Amino acid sequence: MTAPRPLVLSMGEPAGVGPEIIAEAWRALSSEGAPFAVIGDPELLKAQGVPIVEIGQVADAADRFARALPVLSHPVSAPVTVGKPDPANAGVVADWIERGVDLCLSGEASGLVTAPIAKAPLYAAGFRFPGHTEFIAELTADAPFAGTRGPVMMLTAKDLRACLVTIHVALDQVPQLVTGERVIRTARVVHEAMRRDFGIARPRLALAALNPHAGEGGALGLQEIEVLAPAVEALRAEGIAITEPRPADTMFHDEARATYDAAICLYHDQALIPVKTLDFWGGVNATLGLPIVRTSPDHGTGFDIAGKGVARPESLIAAVRLATEMAAARAGG
Repeated sequence: MTAPRPLVLSMGEPAGVGPEIIAEAWRALSSEGAPFAVIGDPELLKAQGVPIVEIGQVADAADRFARALPVLSHPVSAPVTVGKPDPANAGVVADWIERGVDLCLSGEASGLVTAPIAKAPLYAAGFRFPGHTEFIAELTADAPFAGTRGPVMMLTAKDLRACLVTIHVALDQVPQLVTGERVIRTARVVHEAMRRDFGIARPRLALAALNPHAGEGGALGLQEIEVLAPAVEALRAEGIAITEPRPADTMFHDEARATYDAAICLYHDQALIPVKTLDFWGGVNATLGLPIVRTSPDHGTGFDIAGKGVARPESLIAAVRLATEMAAARAGG
């Protein structure tokens, strides 16, 4: 059997916790046989006290990963002060992501894991995307893809996969943005991703309601009747197994999670609160509906703790493991 191609990992904000959690992730994963190569500055990674080896191509990571952290050298543009991001390095941070996407699209890497980035220095340098997800969607927009195109953000923790219809929007905007079209597209992306990226032949989706008690028959809101129920009907007509809108307060306990493979959530906190309650340190963000596999840790740059040796690597470790599993499912499909 052919060994899986290595992943690539973009180093993220160099002044944050990225370099140290990458080093810890390598320590934890170096014996697991799921290699990755870091796109970033080798000197910053060497400073974390792990052996590194500079490589010329992603494939070289496979044989060297057990002994040293493989690095595709792409140095920073300006000196790095831990905890203090510099817009002078924003360009190289974006270049790391773009290079990772290119390596995935070319087939050299099996997937991309992205360490956390800081938005403010990127915006100060002219970055025009809200974040990783939108940037990677733009970079992959012209690549062939046999499926409903995302991006759809999915957060995972333990046995919960929570997928978002809306993401970073004010709560008072959510009712207007939760349209039948958005719900249908999100559910299609998730259904296809469960089959393609997770090997689930007949995915079961659960749809969260917008209002308390799923609207209580219209007494507490009409979106369940006017928007969500017609979307469910249309999806079922396509052969997608999805529930009626369920009250969100009864969707996420142990017994409920056993009844579905992925939850369709309508707004940010509806998904993030149960995910972070289940596993605050080990949650993972995955982007569905792209031509490439992409995951990331579910936390930020941690400027306040960077360089203090207290940053926890569990989320990045889980992101690497999930990307490995998703890439294997795609390769086997």
